[in-house]
Amino acid sequence: MPHDVIAAAAVPPVMRGAMRPQPVYVETPLRAFAVATIFWGIAGFLVGVYIAFQLAFPVLNLGLEYTTFGRLRPLHTSAVIFAFGGNALLLTSLYVVQRTCRARLLGGDDAAWFLFWGYNFFIVIAATGYLLGVTQGKEYAEPEWYADLWLTFVWVAYLVIYGGTILRREEPHIYVANWFFLAFIITVAVLHLGNNMALPVSFAGAKSYGAAAGVQDAMIQWWYGHNAVGFFLTAGFLGMMYYFVPKQAERPIYSYRLSIVHFWALTFLYIWAGPHHLHHTALPDWAQVLGMVFSIMLWMPSWGGMINGLMTLSGAWDKLRTDPGLRFSVAALGFYGIATFEGPVMSIRAVNSLSHYTDWTIGHVHSGALGWNGFITFGVLYWLVPRLWGRTQLWSAKLANWHFWIATLGILLYITSMWVSGIMQGLMWRAYDHLGFLQYSFVETVAAMRPYYVIRALGGVLFLVGALLMAYNLYRSVRAPREANAALPAATAAA
Repeated sequence: MPHDVIAAAAVPPVMRGAMRPQPVYVETPLRAFAVATIFWGIAGFLVGVYIAFQLAFPVLNLGLEYTTFGRLRPLHTSAVIFAFGGNALLLTSLYVVQRTCRARLLGGDDAAWFLFWGYNFFIVIAATGYLLGVTQGKEYAEPEWYADLWLTFVWVAYLVIYGGTILRREEPHIYVANWFFLAFIITVAVLHLGNNMALPVSFAGAKSYGAAAGVQDAMIQWWYGHNAVGFFLTAGFLGMMYYFVPKQAERPIYSYRLSIVHFWALTFLYIWAGPHHLHHTALPDWAQVLGMVFSIMLWMPSWGGMINGLMTLSGAWDKLRTDPGLRFSVAALGFYGIATFEGPVMSIRAVNSLSHYTDWTIGHVHSGALGWNGFITFGVLYWLVPRLWGRTQLWSAKLANWHFWIATLGILLYITSMWVSGIMQGLMWRAYDHLGFLQYSFVETVAAMRPYYVIRALGGVLFLVGALLMAYNLYRSVRAPREANAALPAATAAA
């Protein structure tokens, strides 16, 4: 590709200052997605804090089947990943594809409203299923067949709307953020169909039977599980990074060539990494080693993407002092680097023999989920929400700064307590006395971990408090009178 084409492609089209007339973009449904993102985020964080306290104080299970850890844990996981993260991805992908393609969304407002109500209806029926104990009983406690069927219909519509918008684009180049969003949409569709194939017992009931069992079912689950991380929680959010970090920094992406290498390497390698979750099980050794090797190789493209994002700030580091949204995005890239280094290390069989089934894994997951996915979403919301409502700035930059430091402290308390707890847990499980018997009973390991569970819960409280500050700040931002907070100039509003 000629150098001038690469240099131009590195800049989102709307940053090039072109004076062509802008189409009237779909925005009102995107405001609904923004509100849903914030609402589901707070709901998911709240449930997470509650179940964290349940582990330290089991009396909080309350003796009711609907409030037990076993029912609330999958509710928390799905609320944070699919409700909070999913609405954020729909919001940003539909916003980005219009502006980088200079094309109104295929189907207009009606199509976007269908995606909003259809997707959030899926969230509601899945959540009620978790509370009622109606799931397929797999690792991720997937909802039953009726919810899966509805999500399939909505997701196909999402692909058609997103892909159709790209096909009718006026901008000849497809900006790299759209590559990541499109990979996320297509791969999640394949994962969903493959993992959730089930035969309902009757169309009048919720019960169904999966298409696989035993080792085959475990392999399919972790092919799904790890690639849900790889494409839902990584590729989709990298699409956010590749558009919004350059916009926040007001700089082109550092290296467009690196972004293309990053995309293809990540897309190819992630698909093979799932078996590392099944070390030392009945899965054949060759499959375990395959998963480990590809997981280790994933470290390189992952850090290539992190470096690309951080180097985009060359010449703009001073903006971190004044732009709290950019500060969240840059910190998110740091947590992305931590999580994508720790993951390959934990995939090594010798390390995995210590870490697997312990709280170390929980700490690792949340360094990525809270630090990478949470912070990049917060950074995007601080930049995007005022613009969607035609405002020029946040109501309070100071409150956003408080959010940043409170949430950062919460994450650090959370992940460090789980690192210590998990390594201690693994070492206690493998400790033997001089007669060759296990030195500690299982209940002794649980008792030893209680102080760390309390610390983890307090970290979750801080993260939740930060999210509440953000919600209040954004509410006050959009409610500010236009006289005091004038609408954006037309050229900027189009961005």
